Parts: sequence; C-alpha cells; structure tokens
Amino acid sequence: MDLGIKGRRALVTASSKGLGRGSALALAEAGVDLVLNARGAEALEATAAEIRAATGVEVTAVAGDITTAGGRAAVLEAALGQGREIDILVTNAGGPPPGLWSDWDREDFVRALDANMLTPIALMQACLPGMMARGWGRVVNITSQSVKAPIAQLGLSNAARAGLTGFVAGTARQVAGQGVTINNLLPGIHDTDRGTSLDKGAAAREGMTEAAVRARREATIPAGRYGTAAEFGAACAFLCSAHAGFIVGQNWLLDGGAMNSTL
Repeated sequence: MDLGIKGRRALVTASSKGLGRGSALALAEAGVDLVLNARGAEALEATAAEIRAATGVEVTAVAGDITTAGGRAAVLEAALGQGREIDILVTNAGGPPPGLWSDWDREDFVRALDANMLTPIALMQACLPGMMARGWGRVVNITSQSVKAPIAQLGLSNAARAGLTGFVAGTARQVAGQGVTINNLLPGIHDTDRGTSLDKGAAAREGMTEAAVRARREATIPAGRYGTAAEFGAACAFLCSAHAGFIVGQNWLLDGGAMNSTL
C-alpha cells in the first residue's frame, strides 16, 4: 500500500533501537525524511547510516537526552530551525524501572513524568502549531499496554503514561479539525532491549533463567510470541499515513491478544 506520505518529514525520538527504530525504518520505507534522536551517539549514527543506505531518504541524527531541556532544544533546532517543518512526530522514551510502590519517592515520579508525559507534551506543543497552519500532521505517541491494563511492578510507567493518555484524549479533538491527528500506540511485550531488561529483572527476582521467564510470558500471549519491531513500525507508519485522517485520539493495543477484553 502506498501510504501517501513520500516527501514528508518526521521527527522520531528514542529511535536508535527497538520500537523507535522500527517506526523510523517503516516511515523511511514510505519515503519520509527523518530527524532521529537517541542518547547514545554511536548506536544512533549506525541506525541513521543503515536507514540512509536502505531507503535513500534524508536522515539527520541528533544525539542527546530528549527528556532534558537542552536535549529537546537541540533536537527541535534540527527539526524546526531555519524554517524547517515537521509533518510527523513520533514520541518515544525508555520506560522507568520496575519496582514496588514503597520503593519510590517524589523524585522518582518526577523523572518518570518528565520522560513519559511531559517530554511528549513539550514536543507536541512545539510541532502542532506548524502542522495546524499547514492543514496536515500526524502525531503518534508510543506508550504502553499498561494504560489499559496496569502492570503492578511498573507503577511509575502506569502513572506517567496514563497522564499522557489523558492529555492526548482532549488535545486530539482540538486539533483534528485542522487536519492533524494524534493517536497512541500501546505495545505489549516485544523482542527489544526493553523486553529483555524486564525478563532479566524478573529472572533475578524469582531465581529463574531468562529463557524460562520468556517462555512463561509467551504462554500468556495468544499469539504465542513476542512482537517484533518491524510489525510495530508498520502499524506506526499506517497511523502516520494519508489514510489515517479519520483516526483521532485512539489507543491502539499491540500485544498479541494478551489483554483479554471485549472493548
């Protein structure tokens, strides 16, 4: 399917690995030029070079921590400075560490909110005005299945991502009339560094092997496996496409059927 976005320009954060990388690659395959960001410069430059070679699109890589004011300023200068435009925004950031409710203090919650709620909001506030003025734009926030089915040990993530979901629910309806859509993608467990990290943590806590933890988790997923970054990226690219203009303020769950719910 031609997604109808060739020649558009996208900003994708936390895009050197995992779901962010999968989303960036899928957009590039659709002909979208990219501004990529991640904290690790080496991995980011490698991803940028691979995407350029594979697709021929223009890729600008900006290393830095998007959750800090300085990091955001550098990324937004590359994305929007000197009259440049961003048509597509994909927000992503690593999730906070797991733990118990009794483990966390105020600063832990502030860090989680900065990374997984306030940073995506700041990026939307920077990019939405230009999208609205031009009458077209797409925003996809990579959040988590936990906003529909909270995960007990991921309380920091549950809280921050639920806040972002509430912000999007109202904001998406305010900008849709200007041709701009905002939606969220809610990943379940995927075969990424984040998935591996969670499996390692569970294995250490429970005295199991990582393979046993993974097998146990896969048994709870009707699809019988972890998701892939490529199929996640394809879903993201569709939400960013010319065909998704009537999808507004939605939360798409990509979890292999793990959440058992009618609605």
